[in-house]
Amino acid sequence: MKKKNKTTRLVLLGLLSAIIIIQTFVPLLGYIPIGPLSLTIIQVTVIIAAIVLGTLDGAIIGGVWGLITFIRAFIYPTSILAPIIFTNPLISVFPRIMIGVVAGLLFYKVLKGRMNETLAMSISGVIGSLTNTILVMGFVYLFVREPYANAINVNVEDLLPAILAIVGTNGIPEAIFSGIITPIIAKPLLKIRKR
Repeated sequence: MKKKNKTTRLVLLGLLSAIIIIQTFVPLLGYIPIGPLSLTIIQVTVIIAAIVLGTLDGAIIGGVWGLITFIRAFIYPTSILAPIIFTNPLISVFPRIMIGVVAGLLFYKVLKGRMNETLAMSISGVIGSLTNTILVMGFVYLFVREPYANAINVNVEDLLPAILAIVGTNGIPEAIFSGIITPIIAKPLLKIRKR
């Protein structure tokens, strides 16, 4: 029984890593353009990994996404901002790892058993997504404030309100999306994992 469980875990880790790679490189699968915004949905895969496989594996899947983001910033940037922002591993890798850590710990240590499982998954999805947004934009402000402000044509003094606007216009919809989609996908996978 233990060997089957280990095999299932490895298969799911490989599958979720492959999904992250596909979402990162295939347009519209990981980033959805809505007008001037680009909503990131890759974090849902990381959150699902944390709920289905546990905190450590969620962190691993987040790390896969972060490493791809970091490498792409050097060799194949997705935008003019990517080389400014994502060449710093504290901005590209660490927040992605923390999605898995926060979502997994929140689901397993705080919420599970205290409320309906679907609601616990939704809350973990929302908070996991906000973890990414807040850490990325917070680290942008701390580490690359001036080049980022220049790239988006904003005075450095006006950057904090601009960042808060990005958190509101991108981060909140991403979090809501994560809260809705996470239980829809995670519940059936968790049942399969428990077999």
